[in-house]
Amino acid sequence: MVSRPCLFLVLSIAASTLVDAFSPPTLSVPILGLGAILFKPRNKIAKCEDEASLVDAGRFFVDAFWRGKIGGAAELTPSQASSLERQQIAEFKKRYKVSRPASGRLPGNYAGRSLDKESELVLCLDSRGECMGCAGIEVETIKKLDGYDGSFRAPLMSNLAIGRQFRRKGLAEDLVSAAESIARKEWGYDECYLYVEKRNSPAVKLYKKLGYKVLWEDDTATTLLPKENGRVANGQTTIVCMKKRLGAGLLGMFS
Repeated sequence: MVSRPCLFLVLSIAASTLVDAFSPPTLSVPILGLGAILFKPRNKIAKCEDEASLVDAGRFFVDAFWRGKIGGAAELTPSQASSLERQQIAEFKKRYKVSRPASGRLPGNYAGRSLDKESELVLCLDSRGECMGCAGIEVETIKKLDGYDGSFRAPLMSNLAIGRQFRRKGLAEDLVSAAESIARKEWGYDECYLYVEKRNSPAVKLYKKLGYKVLWEDDTATTLLPKENGRVANGQTTIVCMKKRLGAGLLGMFS
């Protein structure tokens, strides 16, 4: 998990049936790549509304994001997977609201996010309701440009992950569009921010194609890394903060 002073955030890079609240802007960037056009699986974008789905998303995220994470081990040991699963579920429960907490006991403590809290976990589901991808969006504190003191509150997209068998098929673009739509249409913001590791060049490249621009870099950040020896340790990394203007269509890519 990536951390900065006073922030604990994760971002990764790792459908087409959208409800009105998730419909993309008229001039949104099209799905990228021939593979996305020809082989995009049928899918549905939906908010995570119940605690059980939040727990399932946490488990999905461990496999989709932590296994083979850039800079870490190619596979997870059972101990690593169990430890990361507990931490990820706890983080999701802390950060994202649900309208239907579980009646029974589920992993992790659910503190109960306020229903008026501006935070959502968005899921990409197949026809059976199985998770193919996820992305989080929440209003968070963002540091101003390097060299300037102070901070401000704005939508921050994070925890974007796509299952390995579904990558490069346009699902990440759908999740980004859905998260941006929540920030703009439901919360009234005209900007969206994200943090991504600089060494995750495929993710940086994708976000740039989707209209995000680099604001600053922080080379003092740390992230958890599953190691080949079976441990999970902190490692140093460089975090890139990126920003996109929302609601301006293609013109927003150049603002």
